[in-house]
Amino acid sequence: MPVYLPRHCCLPLPSFLPPLVLNSPPPFLPFFAHSYLESPQPMSPQRLSHIPPSFLITLPQGLLELDIADRIYVDPDTTTRFSTDFGRLTRAPPSAVLYPSSPDDIAALVRFSYFSPHPFTVAARGCGHSVRGQALAPGGVVVDMPSLGRGRDDRINVSRGDGSSFWYVDAGGEQLWIDVLHETLKHGLAPRSWTDYLHLTVGGTLSNAGVSGQAFRHGPQISNVYELEVVTGKGEIMRCSHNENPALFYGVLGGLGQLGIITRARIAVEPAPERVRWARLIYTDFASFTRDQELLISISEEGFDYVEGSLLMMDHGLIGNWRSSFFSDRDWEKVKLLASQFGAVYCLEGAVYYELATASSVDQKLHSFLKLLSFVPGFAFANDVSYMAFLDRVHDGEMKLRSMGLWDVPHPWLNIFVPKSRIRDFEIGVFKGILKPNNSRGPVLIYPLKKNKWDEKMSAVIPDEEIFYSIGLLRSAIMGDWEHLDDKNDEILRFCHREGIQYKQYLPHYTAQTDWMKHFGLKWNVFVELKRRYDPKLLLSPGQRIFTSSLMDHVWEQEIPFLKLY
Repeated sequence: MPVYLPRHCCLPLPSFLPPLVLNSPPPFLPFFAHSYLESPQPMSPQRLSHIPPSFLITLPQGLLELDIADRIYVDPDTTTRFSTDFGRLTRAPPSAVLYPSSPDDIAALVRFSYFSPHPFTVAARGCGHSVRGQALAPGGVVVDMPSLGRGRDDRINVSRGDGSSFWYVDAGGEQLWIDVLHETLKHGLAPRSWTDYLHLTVGGTLSNAGVSGQAFRHGPQISNVYELEVVTGKGEIMRCSHNENPALFYGVLGGLGQLGIITRARIAVEPAPERVRWARLIYTDFASFTRDQELLISISEEGFDYVEGSLLMMDHGLIGNWRSSFFSDRDWEKVKLLASQFGAVYCLEGAVYYELATASSVDQKLHSFLKLLSFVPGFAFANDVSYMAFLDRVHDGEMKLRSMGLWDVPHPWLNIFVPKSRIRDFEIGVFKGILKPNNSRGPVLIYPLKKNKWDEKMSAVIPDEEIFYSIGLLRSAIMGDWEHLDDKNDEILRFCHREGIQYKQYLPHYTAQTDWMKHFGLKWNVFVELKRRYDPKLLLSPGQRIFTSSLMDHVWEQEIPFLKLY
């Protein structure tokens, strides 16, 4: 069975992979996040007898002799389901899928590969929401992380710190953030930092960063973690924190799954608000739009609790505005009319959290903020919703798209961080240049973040400016033209290179080793050292395609001794 990879992929493949086919569209398979609710049947000789011999031949030798063999699946139906992701741009079947019942099962699998004379790769997969095959394991073994919590109610626990007043939640790496929210709300608490979409796993977002409109105040999700439990590339289960195994702790957070599989995270929580006053303000001038965003994120703790923004083009229908049902039909027609006059408008989105006991003052607070801003007169809109409804707002849009058959389509998304000093150049070249002649095909997000809310010791990389912008082009190829949309992504990146815009990709995807080195910058040698210590045989997360040869080939300039890292 061939492996489909994105166009332009030119890196050498390991010898154990099936033949490579380029420039071929992936088949449209059901988005296998649905497998979260599936319960596989135990392995049996009868079940094995129905598997084509060709599939068994490709299995790592001895795999089905392990004590966990009953939880390893090698049948074509299973491996096919785990061969693609939300992006639908890449297809790479694994040789097998592990449905673990505990972190020990994952450790046993990785340990077996590590000590095998013919090691195989292992990829942890939650909901499969990557878009470039990052959670795939071509020819290796995919770990179905949701199996850790299936049928169990002990994988999310809210507790108070020993001898202190602070609270935290221990959540399995397989747990969805929406379930973490439900459980913490039972105690009147909630995590401080979120992603826009909550139906993602804890381990998945912490392996990247986890950003949304709260990150300017609380930092990304990785800045709100006290402790982790991790299965390393040697098959060891290790606990790590700021004080215990700190190199592993900082390396795993934002580490793209390269150093370990997160099986548990201890996450900071705070008292949860009851209600949210949610505002959207429309701008026709980009400079005013960004100036007001930067003003709002500079205000103290008494300011907005959430700040985001977006580009609204005149073609925006459901596919371009699916992230929430905010506007009434009448208001939406009003906004679209303004967008048709200017070609596009900008929407500043802000929210103030409050308690029912303080409801009488929230309007006054919001009004005082609005007086400071320069939106188009008459184009301020507000809604009042529960805290739960606000945080889970994107899921409603997902359900609408699913009902119309518009969810399970290719998603050539591009997410980048752009320094504040170059955001005006980006607007002219991209929003008013590359994107202007085209309909957007999905939300285009624009909002500022603060560098001082990120921990430099963590693996995640950001631009070297105090204020930088998160740009998300979340486009859907509803007309089957994902290659055209992906070409536009390439054009945007070429524009940034040509103009010297020092951006950083979020949820990065590169096909050349030099690009990965440039991406990590001064963190590269540290990252290589961590890889050497915790995954020296390059077993974990092969879909990222960061390490494709001997670790000795990856050191950039002068090597940094590991003991000097932390």
